[in-house]
Amino acid sequence: MALAASFPTQLFNIEADALPAGLDPKRHVVFSTLHGVFGEDGGMQRLLEQAGVAYAGCDAAGSELCFDKWRTRQAVSALGVRVAPGRAFDVTSKPKAAVLSDELGEQVVLKPNRQGSSVGLQMITSRAGLEIALAGIRQGDWVIEKRIVGRELTVGLLRGRAMGVVEIAPKSGVFDYTSKYTKGMTEYTAPAPLSAEQTAEVQRAAETAFAACGCRDYARIDFILAPDGELYLLEINTLPGMKETSLLPMSARCVGLDFNALCRELVAPALERLAGATTKQ
Repeated sequence: MALAASFPTQLFNIEADALPAGLDPKRHVVFSTLHGVFGEDGGMQRLLEQAGVAYAGCDAAGSELCFDKWRTRQAVSALGVRVAPGRAFDVTSKPKAAVLSDELGEQVVLKPNRQGSSVGLQMITSRAGLEIALAGIRQGDWVIEKRIVGRELTVGLLRGRAMGVVEIAPKSGVFDYTSKYTKGMTEYTAPAPLSAEQTAEVQRAAETAFAACGCRDYARIDFILAPDGELYLLEINTLPGMKETSLLPMSARCVGLDFNALCRELVAPALERLAGATTKQ
């Protein structure tokens, strides 16, 4: 279906793990900007599917998979996308710091397995620091990985096709929650100053990862490019930030899509699904 240049919108504030009142499956599509648990983990998506409401972005299964960092690693590595050496554990089976240091080295990244916006991310540089971090874990599932120090890159995808590659350079050296959301703490270069071959490699890896995890419509995928030229996937964001200055819009501007045009493209597949459902009725 042809997408109109503009369309009416209505804002719904989500204050509980439930759909808001007033959604009409026959005339509404949902464009979610929720982050974290319920927003990104498939919870909201599953409720929308049960209610027959068309929505933009990854479906419930893809959202749930991508929110799980360990399952994401397994899915993408099965198709040849490189991930850092690591392991998963829960609070009842915490490995010993000495074992992890011998296996992964002393510079490691510790993060909750199911959380967004770099919440709980810890960069650890010594065995003693790892012992302290492990002792502080009281609940949940965790992933620990060998830290790959290099250039941090991200790329947005529309309908499975990669757009421009953006380089992220946090002044602290770590793109954590503070660096993400504090103005002036991070510098961005769009497009990233890479060779044509490097750019193509990042885009191919992103498209492979998108397909491997059953993503739909759009996503943003983050990588580390190591000094030896090896590329490692960090994570897949199924509901990336959507301010004009956010990373997905930066990636889109690299291929000539301004913010308004990008928003129309993000919503277009959901409008097509709504039109298809209406036609079948």
